[in-house]
Amino acid sequence: MIGDIKETKECQRKDPMDLFHSGQVVKICAPMVRYSKLAFRTLVRKYSCDLCYTPMIVAADFVRSAKARDSEFTTNKGDHPLIVQFAAKEAQVLCDAARIICPFADGIDLNCGCPQRWAISEGYGACLINKPELVKDMVRHVRSQIDNPKFSISIKIRIHEDLKRTVDLCQKAEAAGVSWITVHGRSIEERHQPVHYDAIKVIKQSMSIPIVANGDIKTLKDAENVHHLTEADGVMVARGLLANPAMFAGYEETPFQCIQDWVDIALEHGTPFTCFHHHLMYMMEHITSKQEKKVFNVLSSTSAVLDYLNDHYGV
Repeated sequence: MIGDIKETKECQRKDPMDLFHSGQVVKICAPMVRYSKLAFRTLVRKYSCDLCYTPMIVAADFVRSAKARDSEFTTNKGDHPLIVQFAAKEAQVLCDAARIICPFADGIDLNCGCPQRWAISEGYGACLINKPELVKDMVRHVRSQIDNPKFSISIKIRIHEDLKRTVDLCQKAEAAGVSWITVHGRSIEERHQPVHYDAIKVIKQSMSIPIVANGDIKTLKDAENVHHLTEADGVMVARGLLANPAMFAGYEETPFQCIQDWVDIALEHGTPFTCFHHHLMYMMEHITSKQEKKVFNVLSSTSAVLDYLNDHYGV
């Protein structure tokens, strides 16, 4: 729906780097497959989220197909600042995607962190942390081909077992003109092991650009602790925001007003039922009993969900 927003694009543009110069920790909603779409971004922005990412989009498909562009990317005039995350392995393809998206977003992010097998086998995601020259080349190409100096180019990475390699990658990206780097503090092999916040701190101390910490942040207190441990300029949250979209506003669990807001926003945006329902299942995880979950999680229509919420919670 890129065509729908042309009239409003110029007045809404923002410089994401202004957030990092504000003196406050930047609170960021992570790129999440299926979940960090426009309706959810609209919700978390109501609850003190500073910066939102789209789900990862394969740049080659985005460039090649108008159908892919319309299904993968929607935005509106309130959806700023916005970063579009791309999976790419060729500099020119990433540049072409960046040029298409530039009028409608505030920056792009190159995914160098996705550990899924399909991504790595295609040459995308986390395998790029082992190709620092390619990452540098991609960043440099985007920098040289996008005219707007306020348009950011960032990367999201995982760490190496040998941290010197990660620092080298980050310094090469910085030299090529990357705006900031988000560090998920685990290696490609690690899934649920503890996050290496000490590694993020080493990277932060080795760089002069902003660093964003990512991994296992579930509450505002966690975010403050991670900021303290890593000295990072921002914190990026995925599952914590799914479970509680109001966490950045300081709520310990999802308030009912937030559930009401999600219902209103999702219906207004025409959110598909499965997505609408899944978000509610995440949000209500800690406020429903096991018995209630058994009933709620198998509801199969929007009207059934709305009736349930009205009958049980007055939403």
